[in-house]
Amino acid sequence: MQQKREDVRNVAIIAHVDHGKTTLVDELLKQSGVFRENQEVAERVMDSNDIERERGITILSKNTAVTYKNTKINIIDTPGHADFGGEVERVLKMVNGVILVVDAFEGPMPQTKFVLRKALELKLPVIVCVNKIDRPEARPLEVVDEVLELFLDLEADDAQLDCPFVFASAKTGSATLNLTVKNKDMKPLFDTILDYIPAPEGDPDAGTQVLISTIDYNEYVGRIGVGKVDNGHIAVNQEVVLCNAHDPEKQKKVKISKLYEFDGLNKVDVKEAGIGSIVAISGITDIHIGDTLCSPEHIAPIPFQKISEPTIAMHFMVNDSPLAGQEGKFVTSRHIRDRLFRELNTDVSLRVEETDSPDSFKVSGRGELHLSVLIENMRRESFEFAVSKAEVLYKTDENGKRLEPMELTYIDVPEEYSGIVIEKLSQRKGELRSMGNGTGGYTRLEFSIPSRGLIGYRGDFMTDTKGNGIMNSVFDGYGPYKGDIQYRKQGSLIAFESGESITYGLFNAQERGTLFIGPGVKVYSGMVIGSNGRGEDIEVNVCKKKQLTNTRSSSADEALRLVPPKLMSLEQCLDFIDTDELLEVTPSSLRIRKKILDPTLRKRAAIKKNQ
Repeated sequence: MQQKREDVRNVAIIAHVDHGKTTLVDELLKQSGVFRENQEVAERVMDSNDIERERGITILSKNTAVTYKNTKINIIDTPGHADFGGEVERVLKMVNGVILVVDAFEGPMPQTKFVLRKALELKLPVIVCVNKIDRPEARPLEVVDEVLELFLDLEADDAQLDCPFVFASAKTGSATLNLTVKNKDMKPLFDTILDYIPAPEGDPDAGTQVLISTIDYNEYVGRIGVGKVDNGHIAVNQEVVLCNAHDPEKQKKVKISKLYEFDGLNKVDVKEAGIGSIVAISGITDIHIGDTLCSPEHIAPIPFQKISEPTIAMHFMVNDSPLAGQEGKFVTSRHIRDRLFRELNTDVSLRVEETDSPDSFKVSGRGELHLSVLIENMRRESFEFAVSKAEVLYKTDENGKRLEPMELTYIDVPEEYSGIVIEKLSQRKGELRSMGNGTGGYTRLEFSIPSRGLIGYRGDFMTDTKGNGIMNSVFDGYGPYKGDIQYRKQGSLIAFESGESITYGLFNAQERGTLFIGPGVKVYSGMVIGSNGRGEDIEVNVCKKKQLTNTRSSSADEALRLVPPKLMSLEQCLDFIDTDELLEVTPSSLRIRKKILDPTLRKRAAIKKNQ
């Protein structure tokens, strides 16, 4: 018989990037007494990974739990970036309702629409939290209307439209149900969760059913499956069957050796857990997302939506440049292979395939950001390798026509820059769908554009809008191939010989374009050391010294003025490289190089390609 478990609530926090989800979770943790009075707590405590902290984005969904009025509230903080949308889709299966966080100034954004659509499809009740009401330019009442319009666009039913609105400032730790009433804590939000999010239901006397929605990984215990107990109960030492709705062949008897529940930021050992509990299970080696743990006498896997397919791929390969192996600790193909396959333990949207060459691996992901985070993580772990230009993954339809991934891209820019943005995106096969007034004097543009049209565009976009533009994109299925796109208009400045860059050589080279290096940098023949204003590649000798004679003194060099080099981040390098180039990644350097280092062989390859 179905029963409700009134002492538990399971809720996910969903939102667009940077609308304050993680800060909101911080406050809920603080005000529920998870931390001691005098405990020092880091800001955005849920973003545990270094890259998450530096970039201010959430990459992996995190579980936590707080207790309020004797009710345990399991909270899942989800990522807001489209590249990590796979994480959001899965965790919604674990919860009975969501808190949709919307910025009181920006209002609903593209990713708000994406995550809300997923929640409404699963018929989950929604609490709307209008956050950042303390911003000077906040416009909370207008945002409420915009959110309701979004609900109507997504065809929400009457029950979903009748959702509660909570106004909050996660930064100051306060929430209120009425803007005229000032409040000093988060109680209104806690009370709304208890009143509006339904208690989990299930049959405690039925056979065990636990659907695994997330995988955690730990060096010491291996894979940890996280999921909700839908029916029955689960206990340590219990024998269960591991099965999967999409793979009827998979049925394996396993034993539960360790069981945890979440309490604050910690996992706590428990002996057993009942319906509605979110549990973590370790000790099962081949547990995967979408698997169900069932009682042996009642095998009934729970259906699970397929994970979004990757749309973009890169080749990760062993670094074979003249400077290889000097800066990294892990450089062989075995090291790189093991590390990439280990990433698959926790990242379900990633694919790793071996290629014809033992030194190269094809890695496919959801977007440039998805793959650049993996590259940055490996770099910090002392890996040294090279990566190729990102390329999109094509499909063919039943008539043999080529299909490519498309994106819906939303751009907010000051009016004076909208012309250049439209021009650049049209060159990249973008179609302008609509143009209207955004907030705060901005123009909002909506484009449908092939995913490959966005590769390498972000850097241009920031330059064209002088850093004032906001660009967001959401995957929009596959569409017919739109034709060839020219990625880069500038050529490369290529080092002519190996050695160390010298002021005299750089001074002569800087007239040809923009340099990426300063003096005293190790270079090798075939390395890209700058960009040329024109379309062709030029070889320059940056190791060239001034010939000293009786009439030329070395001190005359001091008059040479160098323009400061353009130092590029990992993303900018990945944006810049062309299809015949590679990015050499080491713990301390990023070097762009030609795939073929020898100039004669390179010219031959170019002639062959153009024939």
